Amino acid sequence: MKYLHRKLEKPLKEALGQFPAVLITGPRQAGKSTLLQHSLKDYNYVSFDDILIRNLAESDPALFLKTYEAPLIIDEIQYVPSLLSYLKINIDANRRKHGQYVLTGSQIFPLMKGVSESLAGRIAIFQLYPLSWREIPDADLHKETAVAGQILKGFYPEFQVEPDLNPKFWHSAYLSTYLERDLRVMRNIHDLAQFQRYLVLLASRAGQLFNLSEIGKECGISQTTAKDWLTLLQATSIVYLLEPYARNLTKRVIKSPKLFFVDTGLLCYLLRIDHVEQLIHSPFGGHIFENMVIMEKIKQFAEKGERAPCYFYRTSGGMEVDLLIDQGDFLDAYEIKFSATPKFDMTQSLADLKQEHRVKACSLLTLRKEKLPFSNGIHAEHWSHIL
Repeated sequence: MKYLHRKLEKPLKEALGQFPAVLITGPRQAGKSTLLQHSLKDYNYVSFDDILIRNLAESDPALFLKTYEAPLIIDEIQYVPSLLSYLKINIDANRRKHGQYVLTGSQIFPLMKGVSESLAGRIAIFQLYPLSWREIPDADLHKETAVAGQILKGFYPEFQVEPDLNPKFWHSAYLSTYLERDLRVMRNIHDLAQFQRYLVLLASRAGQLFNLSEIGKECGISQTTAKDWLTLLQATSIVYLLEPYARNLTKRVIKSPKLFFVDTGLLCYLLRIDHVEQLIHSPFGGHIFENMVIMEKIKQFAEKGERAPCYFYRTSGGMEVDLLIDQGDFLDAYEIKFSATPKFDMTQSLADLKQEHRVKACSLLTLRKEKLPFSNGIHAEHWSHIL
């Protein structure tokens, strides 16, 4: 089977030389198992998707760890969180031995609680998202129909391995499997049809300020349920909440986050967008394009094992900048427009931001191939420049 090299390979191997254990989290089908089996061929491998192996680890963890010796990859560790305390015992018995265990998990929040309690200081943690543009072979970043086609399919590796896959069928199967395997394990959701309606409502608000109570009312569920379901979607890396930037502000800022989908393919499927022309002319097109660009930047940080210092900016007066990257002493600021014809008035929010904050990189990201300077010191450039 074709293997796609991942940018995470290098920091992963560096971490294995420094820590007794490594954890890779991320959504199902993002390529966690494939990455590890290809990069760490001298490691033993077990998966807790196998019910027999899972039962052994739960009923007799000491025997499990004698049967499957380190160096060991344990896939989907969240199914047996009780094993983490036994891994700690083994690690502490050989504390100076690096790279003993590599764990994966697709349910982040419950897993992180167990890891922080049992393996704090002993484990390096990475997030693996679906493919970034830099990981896609021969990606044509300047052909608009090619970019739109990739956005439509999404970035899960399966589409590169099997180029003829039907996105509609794949995402339908992915969603069904996700609902059955993860959500029923994490929460006993009785009405899956209602949950899917909730997902569609979220999709219709991708790239916009997120109002949880409004979503709950429209879906016919309580705000508590709406919040609980959102936590599930965050925990399984289906959605990403981009927080507002709020440091040393001179104006009151909006505190609500913006919601994005980790993968644009699933987003387009939920919005029933299944043709390139439909995406290009869709009223959701601008938000979907913004979703892609912002997730691309977040993936870049994840590929280095770093938390993404990414935010958006919006004042109570309505002035908004789509993406801020906090570089410590200064900000990088970007407006994102699904247009090949950038205009001066699209830069007004960036110009206002520059008056209030120390901004270094400051540009309008568009589909235009050539760089276009404006009189206010801001320029428009092709979105791929942030790569």
